[in-house]
Amino acid sequence: MSEPTAVARGRRAPRTRGDDRERAILDTAERLLGERSYADVSVDDLARGAGLSRPTFYFYFPSKESVLLALLDRVVAEARARRDEAFAQPAADAEGRWRQAIGAIAQPFRSHLAVTLAAAEARATSAAVRDVWNGVMDRFVTETATQIEAERARGAAPDGPPARDLAVALNWMNERVLHSAFAGEQPALAADDAVEVLLVVWLRTIYGTGPDVSSPR
Repeated sequence: MSEPTAVARGRRAPRTRGDDRERAILDTAERLLGERSYADVSVDDLARGAGLSRPTFYFYFPSKESVLLALLDRVVAEARARRDEAFAQPAADAEGRWRQAIGAIAQPFRSHLAVTLAAAEARATSAAVRDVWNGVMDRFVTETATQIEAERARGAAPDGPPARDLAVALNWMNERVLHSAFAGEQPALAADDAVEVLLVVWLRTIYGTGPDVSSPR
């Protein structure tokens, strides 16, 4: 499943003359989400913060939800680019590739923590946000399963449960562990330690051993 595009979700196609205004709305939204919950941010807040009238706001976005989806698009795009770069690294450095792949997700969502937390909050009430997030997770799962199968094919990882089953468990573990670390829930891993702890779990799950799995068995 791939997540819907911004235009398909109802957001109007970008207009060159309106780029600055659209950016102002998005920047205002991310700033306000850092100060209050998603539920407490209104369209009037977004329009006023961007220096626009309410009718002008609706020229660029049909709803508050569409603004959050656009912000989420930006964070996901950054995570994807970083993850693609990680998986382009030589297969022999398995530990480095997986560390970079996990960090590729953790870093953008931590850097845009207000958007991350708002999306998590909105998933409870917004079918559109849930659909986007499920699409993101499905893509991460598919990519992970492909990498596990490749590691098995080259003799670096042993056979075991279906690669997709492992990928589902590992990626949803990441989602929950990283969210708790970044949101300050308790108990939780320290945010600075989360990637390394997750890496150990991934390596032991995929390879049956801990770090330093660079050489095929």
